[in-house]
Amino acid sequence: MSLRLIPNEKQRIWLAGGLLCLGILVVFQPLRHFGFIEYDDPQYVSENARVQSGITWAGIVWAFRSIHAANWHPITWISHMIDVDLFGMRPGAFHLVNLAIHTANALLLFAVLRKWLVRLWPSLAVAACFAIHPLHVESVAWISERKDVLSTFFLMLLLWEYSAYTGPSGGQKTGTAARASSRHYLAALVLFAAGLMAKPMLVTVPFLLLLLDLWPLERLAENEGWATARLRSLVLEKIPFLVLSAISCLITLGAQHAGGAVSSVRYVSLAGRISNATSSYWLYLGKAVWPARLSVFYPHPAL
Repeated sequence: MSLRLIPNEKQRIWLAGGLLCLGILVVFQPLRHFGFIEYDDPQYVSENARVQSGITWAGIVWAFRSIHAANWHPITWISHMIDVDLFGMRPGAFHLVNLAIHTANALLLFAVLRKWLVRLWPSLAVAACFAIHPLHVESVAWISERKDVLSTFFLMLLLWEYSAYTGPSGGQKTGTAARASSRHYLAALVLFAAGLMAKPMLVTVPFLLLLLDLWPLERLAENEGWATARLRSLVLEKIPFLVLSAISCLITLGAQHAGGAVSSVRYVSLAGRISNATSSYWLYLGKAVWPARLSVFYPHPAL
């Protein structure tokens, strides 16, 4: 059935969301039969005594105060503990929770894009590509990558709140509207902090928000002189986000060093690291277009 044959816009949106969920279910439904694997799953769940104890006060304190598996991501640890309380140690349940979060992420992305772009089909197409792209298989089908889908969940909620904060007038409001706008800004900041505590890959979010200010939110004025001042205010607006990013980077570097996950410059020079980072961008962009020869791990050529 074509969505254009349905006259009611709300019905079209619900049908599009249903088709998105159906597509995700068809692609990922086999993972309910998958088990734990020997790569990271023992450290994260299957042999982690703290996680296997479920939600306890001692476990929550451990999640926030400890560096484990060369990472600090307390929200992710707590999510695994909740799974144990709800489902025990059945790996299929962990996989299905990953799938449920990923489905929510796709629906949230569809909702955000629909709000920004207005047009239904382009929003659905982008959300569908995000939902079933082969590069996302690892994040959904690997229990240890709960941190990926979980941090993305907070990112999608953040984008929704940020969109509500900017509003039709680009965040310039007074009175009751200003107070409501401030609440949306604070909610976005809290969601950003939660996302960083699920996985620090969200550190680039302040720059993403600046790009969104340019398009599709279009928060810069056409007048060049005024636009310069407006751009300055938009950058200043991101300072709290940048501060959280900086803190997360420092914590992550410390955790990675403590866990032995960072190679010394004796093994990989600074120039080699920069070269590898540059080539990695092209590698992943290429795999986004042509997702072939995917691997769970891409070792540095020099190691």
